[in-house]
Amino acid sequence: RPGRMEVVRRWAVLLAAALTLAGCAPRAATEQGRTIGDLWVLFLVAAAAVGAIVYGLILWSVVRYRRRSQELPPQFRQHLPLEALYTLIPVVLVVILFVFTFRAEQRVGRLSDRPAATVRVEAFDWSWRFSYPDAGVSVMGTPDAPPELVLPAGEAIRLILTSSDVIHAFYVPDFLFKRDAIPGLTNEFDLRIREPGTYQGLCAEFCGLDHARMRFTVRAVPRAEFDRWLAEQRETA
Repeated sequence: RPGRMEVVRRWAVLLAAALTLAGCAPRAATEQGRTIGDLWVLFLVAAAAVGAIVYGLILWSVVRYRRRSQELPPQFRQHLPLEALYTLIPVVLVVILFVFTFRAEQRVGRLSDRPAATVRVEAFDWSWRFSYPDAGVSVMGTPDAPPELVLPAGEAIRLILTSSDVIHAFYVPDFLFKRDAIPGLTNEFDLRIREPGTYQGLCAEFCGLDHARMRFTVRAVPRAEFDRWLAEQRETA
């Protein structure tokens, strides 16, 4: 039977592992994803606090009221102040989390009045077409040759998402952001990529045989490089 110090050591190892795993969560590469990440941290802190209180009370009850004899401890049927307290606290906590969630969703879904670029994203079995209507440029991929979505970094980009056949999902893990592509509907949203870089994207809605191969790449570049890329694409077309 493990001693008290051994139990403490095991719990310390589990706590350190949990904190380490929490630190491995991806850092959002977009302003919208940063909002989602902050909301996730808030929920994590709230859950940790509730868990600490619950397990602390359980441990205290086990130690404080452990059986010392065969006699039953004092019994009571109700304690109205205590019952009101442990009913009120969860309600207040849920309301607070609801308010923060609503505010985060409003920030994430807010559209810029003047986006720096607009891209039409069309999902189909089993790849993507990225069209830049203002520049007359279109990039289409296949399962064997995933397309690349090139965007200017640090600016608000409007993406207009749709599907030509079944439901797909536009998902970039590093953005902490996902939106469904639904046939016959358009889903508009803005993204602001914080820094230049390359990010992997995929379809996150099972859509058929080659769903696992329905990938794409997002490459965020400085504005000058983005303009040069558009000019090269126009010349190639």
